[in-house]
Amino acid sequence: MTSQQILTILMCAIGTMAMRFLPFLIFREGTKVPPLIDYLGRVLAPAVFMMLVVYCFRNTPATTTSYGIAEIAATLALILVHLWKRNTLISIAVGTLLYMFLVQVVF
Repeated sequence: MTSQQILTILMCAIGTMAMRFLPFLIFREGTKVPPLIDYLGRVLAPAVFMMLVVYCFRNTPATTTSYGIAEIAATLALILVHLWKRNTLISIAVGTLLYMFLVQVVF
């Protein structure tokens, strides 16, 4: 049992290290990055974040009494604080605290 766990951890570590080092080995400094890789580097992060937003809103109650007001208010507060402060941790904290307050106290 212990050897299987060690082997699993070792394989995960090797896979993680390979994914981290492989781009630096393939695209050496001074070489031109292919247009597809450049395109994916620009659009993949926003696409992943949009998928996370959709995932977070997937169970928002649009037909019950609160109509998702807590979720929308917390999201708008998060966006406004982030545009104001440009600090991800503060934005997430404000959005989470407002959402929890609205869900626990107001709705």
